[in-house]
Amino acid sequence: MYPEPNDFLAKKLTKISIVLSVAVLLLVGVMRQVKISLGIDFSFLPPVHAILNTLVTICLLTALYYIKKKDIDKHRKAIYGAMLFSGLFLLCYVLYHFTTVETTFCKEGTIRYVYYFFLITHVVLAGVSLPFILLTFTRGFTYQVAKHRKMARWVFPVWLYVAMTGPVCYLLLKPCYI
Repeated sequence: MYPEPNDFLAKKLTKISIVLSVAVLLLVGVMRQVKISLGIDFSFLPPVHAILNTLVTICLLTALYYIKKKDIDKHRKAIYGAMLFSGLFLLCYVLYHFTTVETTFCKEGTIRYVYYFFLITHVVLAGVSLPFILLTFTRGFTYQVAKHRKMARWVFPVWLYVAMTGPVCYLLLKPCYI
């Protein structure tokens, strides 16, 4: 049913996944402390972030639908879409935060707690899940099916939560953009 697992490629992609995860986490760690002027106003990017995260959500739900139907080919294509949109999101997100002053939440009352709940859980889970998303992808891509399934059972809901709460955070913060 499946091609043979490609352990050689899996080892290479696992190393790349670890390096990428560390690099992204380091960039995210310093992006609010360092500002770079590129002569372009990137303040238009937050709605793009929300759109990209929405597209990730759609791709993930599509992938879930197809895997439940046992249509592996369409499942893989949907996951490729989710990975593509996630990659584009990360590039835009890091670019935005390296070049643009941070927007702070401007509302008071209960909505403030709601916003910070979503923001904190979104950010923490995004950071923690990144290496696991990449490793789960690697295991599926290299046909390590049992390992892929085992990881995907818990990585998928976390990735979906992160993708869904990104636009929620944007919509809650939207009135605060100058």
